[in-house]
Amino acid sequence: MTRVLLIYIFSIIPFVSLAQDAKEEVLSFETISESDTISPEELISPIGETTDSIAVMHADSIPQDSTAVEENDESAIKATISYESSDSIIVSLDNQRVYLYKDAKVTYEDIELTADYIELDTETKEVYAEGLEDSLGNVTGSPVFTQGSERFESKTMRYNFESRKGIIENIKTEQGEGYIHGERAKKIDDDNFILKNGKYTTCNHPHFYLKMSKAKAVSNKKFVARSAYMVLEDLPLYPLFLPFGLFPSSSSYSSGIIIPSYGEEMNRGFFLRGGGYYWAASDYFDFKTTFDIYSKGSWATYLTSRYKKRYKYNGSFSLSYNVNKYGEEDLPDYYKTTGFSVRWTHSQDSKANPSQTFSASVDLSTSSYDQENSYNVNDYLNSQKSSSISYSKKFENSPFSMSANFRHSQNSRDSTITINFPEMTLNMTRIYPFRRKQVVGKLRFWEKIAVGYTGNIKNSITTKESELFEKNLMQDWKNGVQHNIPITLPSFNVLKYINMSPSFSYRERWYSSHQESHYSVNPFTGEGELQVDTVYGFSRNYDYSMSLSASTNIFGMFMMKNPNWRLKAIRHKMTPSVSFSWRPDFGKERYGFYDTYIDENGTERYFNRFNGAVFGSAGRGESGSINFSLANLVEAKVAAKNDTASVEEGDKDAFDKVSILDNLSFSGSYNLVADSLNLSTISIRGRTTIKGVSINFGGTLDPYITDSTGNTRINQFAWNNRSGFARLGRLTSANLSFGLSFKSKDKKKGEEGEEGEDDGFSSGGGIETYVPDIENDPMANGFGTGVDRFGNAIHFPGLNGPKYYEFNMPWSVNMNYSFNYSNTNPYTDAVINQSINLSGNISLTDKWKMSMTTNFDVQAAKFSFTSLNLTRTLHCWNMSFNFVPFGDRKSYSFTLAASSSMLRDLKVEKSKSWFDN
Repeated sequence: MTRVLLIYIFSIIPFVSLAQDAKEEVLSFETISESDTISPEELISPIGETTDSIAVMHADSIPQDSTAVEENDESAIKATISYESSDSIIVSLDNQRVYLYKDAKVTYEDIELTADYIELDTETKEVYAEGLEDSLGNVTGSPVFTQGSERFESKTMRYNFESRKGIIENIKTEQGEGYIHGERAKKIDDDNFILKNGKYTTCNHPHFYLKMSKAKAVSNKKFVARSAYMVLEDLPLYPLFLPFGLFPSSSSYSSGIIIPSYGEEMNRGFFLRGGGYYWAASDYFDFKTTFDIYSKGSWATYLTSRYKKRYKYNGSFSLSYNVNKYGEEDLPDYYKTTGFSVRWTHSQDSKANPSQTFSASVDLSTSSYDQENSYNVNDYLNSQKSSSISYSKKFENSPFSMSANFRHSQNSRDSTITINFPEMTLNMTRIYPFRRKQVVGKLRFWEKIAVGYTGNIKNSITTKESELFEKNLMQDWKNGVQHNIPITLPSFNVLKYINMSPSFSYRERWYSSHQESHYSVNPFTGEGELQVDTVYGFSRNYDYSMSLSASTNIFGMFMMKNPNWRLKAIRHKMTPSVSFSWRPDFGKERYGFYDTYIDENGTERYFNRFNGAVFGSAGRGESGSINFSLANLVEAKVAAKNDTASVEEGDKDAFDKVSILDNLSFSGSYNLVADSLNLSTISIRGRTTIKGVSINFGGTLDPYITDSTGNTRINQFAWNNRSGFARLGRLTSANLSFGLSFKSKDKKKGEEGEEGEDDGFSSGGGIETYVPDIENDPMANGFGTGVDRFGNAIHFPGLNGPKYYEFNMPWSVNMNYSFNYSNTNPYTDAVINQSINLSGNISLTDKWKMSMTTNFDVQAAKFSFTSLNLTRTLHCWNMSFNFVPFGDRKSYSFTLAASSSMLRDLKVEKSKSWFDN
């Protein structure tokens, strides 16, 4: 209990400013006494003159209004005072007072006072307002005082228009995100008021508040309290005492201290996390620095900044650095790790510059940081990270555009990192160099020839994180320039329905180095060794190819013969595509891209001088391949339910189109110039939807058989050497995935007839609770109409038989299943991976919510990362509980915090983790 009370105290401290000006505000409070009135010396002459001393009574129920101003008296108020009421206005000429009844309103400059009873003294310029009791004794029309954006509610109010001072009883007002209640308050000028026996809360129905003896408020700027303590559900917590406190109420943000949270970890010990300082630098950017400290020597620091310029750009930047120590320094198991993380996001407003853009999304960190300092579940589970910084520009009135990028990717599991910088692209959209400027008549054949261009510059490296800064820029980084020039020739039709598209492509690469090889045989051992040297200097590598593609669509329809069937027809669409491409053999000596040597066995070998180059190299061996593919779409035409009349009349809207196969495709290629193994593997891909569930499947068939070891393919088709389904080829890989979603029925929609039909994947979310029968159950005597624990009314009508009350509990469950099969060697066991991902949530009530996520490895028969979450909304408070029952991130955390962002550090936290670092 002592720790909880201490946490409350430390949680409130962020809003207690120890600045000297706040202390002076508290010490300068004025004393409000019961006899406080407006000073008579401040009163001035009446607002207006009258010629009759008899009170004037206006007719009931007729709204009246009046205005008055004294123009000759130098001490008079120069602005107009307006007053009106919906019931009656009584003017007393004896004491120069105006009495207003029912929906009364007095207006002066930016001040407006409304109440059911207002008394205006035109001599003293003082106004008094209060509510009126109705026949049942209830007070209605309590005073409401409004001045600019400031608004007060009270029981009674006395105010002087000239001195701008007033006395208010039972004041209620909103300041920023907080609410102020006071037994008695004194308004000392337009922007300040002091109060006695007040309450401060961020809850419009105060379930909690700070009880204050005295306080002072500066309108929409700050609120200063003295001698305050916490009250929770009307229970005073006297130990949670504050000598004074400063609460900012302005909508603009301000600087301040951030109080850390505390907890315990098994490996690093007790900790304080997230403590530091927030600096509201300006309206354009801010800055926050926080820290983590652990009792066993580990620590971390975080720097974060956000920036924004309207209509220009916005973004955020964060830098983190940590040092983790495990074990005792003098023991053998002691070790120390360091890590860092850099995150930067930047986006440009689309209206800032339409011809050029700049954006950034950087997420760079060391593997040790991800594994040891990732408190977020998604960050911990994500082992792949990538970054991109991009600049692009379009050159107006030209086909050219360019972009420059920095790209990064890393794997936190094996600490591999790849960086591409710089990476630049110059692009030219298709132009028609032979087309006339003034086209008259039809286009000629050569005028349809289009030429494009894409140029790339790239500098790249792939290495381990620990070795990145040790690499040499010239020797270890790979760089080059690539030019790609596609030429599109005019397309034409063959046999009217077959579209033919010829094309030609040329690609050239420039590198700053290439490799030279030298093969030598040891005369003593007979073993050969290939020696490779890197030669620095300009090197050129190029290739070219040409292709001709053909495609068409074939439709088929099968009509059902039985007219009584709902299934009327099946439609089949096939999209065959065939293309021929040719490329010469760039491995020949005249191109100079490959070296040849004779190994110790007398076999001629080829060595690629541009092996591992950033843009690759021209391929060796002539290629004349035919690429083919066949896509299928199968749909059914089904008559709509209960619409036979429209079907007979031939109404097209009376039929539904049902997809049977969204896609079923086969693709492969055949190399005409290869001496063996001409046919490639056959790729199969498919997708279908059943009852709203999307199912994806695929596989790869190898048409050739292997030798007795299973490692080498031989030039013999499975069709000629196998039987049954094996004649189609060897299944080397396969995959299957689908997802299911279950949820409770929307009760409101079901009652209205919308989506109320049960589709097999949803069920009612109600829970029936037994209610006793007050007529037949003797134990139910005394029951009638009541309220349950959630505030819902229950009525027992007294009919025979048990009665039930339905609680609506919306819920949803999502399941994703994946299956992967791989077997390249038919004589070894296949590798099979199966996993099921489950997630779900349920709303026990409007306030209680529970969610869960887990992954089950079917092959290993065990669960992987599992997380359970329970939340409870307490109106102005929120409670959350997170539990990871097993695995590397085994932990739990409990948080009870105020909902308001103003009091976001007013919370109780308890957490513990058993990270197996």
